Amino acid sequence: MSAPADATPLPCPACDQAMSTQRFDGNYGRVVDLDLCHGCGLIWFDRQESLALTPGAVLKLFVAIDAHRDRRHPLDALAPCCPRCRQPLVATIDQQRATRFSYWRCPVEHGRLTTFFDFLREKNFVRPLSPERLAELRRYASAVNCSACGAPIDLAHESACAHCGAPLSMLDPEQVQAAVRDLQSAEARRTTVDPTYPARLMMDRATLERAFHATPGELRGADVSGAFGVVEAGVAAIVRLLSENSGPSAP
Repeated sequence: MSAPADATPLPCPACDQAMSTQRFDGNYGRVVDLDLCHGCGLIWFDRQESLALTPGAVLKLFVAIDAHRDRRHPLDALAPCCPRCRQPLVATIDQQRATRFSYWRCPVEHGRLTTFFDFLREKNFVRPLSPERLAELRRYASAVNCSACGAPIDLAHESACAHCGAPLSMLDPEQVQAAVRDLQSAEARRTTVDPTYPARLMMDRATLERAFHATPGELRGADVSGAFGVVEAGVAAIVRLLSENSGPSAP
């Protein structure tokens, strides 16, 4: 995964700083160049790029998100403009299966802007915390940051973000496991140099469950004054497992 050599960075619609352009695998042998602002936690998709990402590319995006999580800062109220045409983006609420997610779209269809969190919701990787997991989390931390906007959440009194309304959520182990299986199958078909790679990449359900059970422990050592929440802790757990199993490396 790398940036295209001739890429001209787009300005982030939120902070106007240059976004990082990174190349990921797309379906049917294509490549997809995504523009990421790690500080704001935003992704710019040109047209239908989100639909073109392979399961392996989504996992590699996990690695990119985790590698720069210390740069995240809370998002203020946004009135973003399209980085292509500078027209105001339109706030949009969409639904994938039973999951609602939001983004800002260009009115002339240049693309759309989404937070890392809503991208994971769109891909069905995120689910609300169960009462049992919420109680477990409260034993380890008194506050966390919202994975959607970065605002603090007082765990003693709240189970959703008072700023943006997003419920406390976690990565869904079943969806992650499905993505890993797809990646394993794709790599088995595509990789001939190292025939042991798919076996090293494989993670069974028990391993994933252990990783997610340890997620609240990740928060004990995390700086909760930064934009680091439960979803990010799950991403960190998956990245650690991918690394241990010779998965994708950080950009």
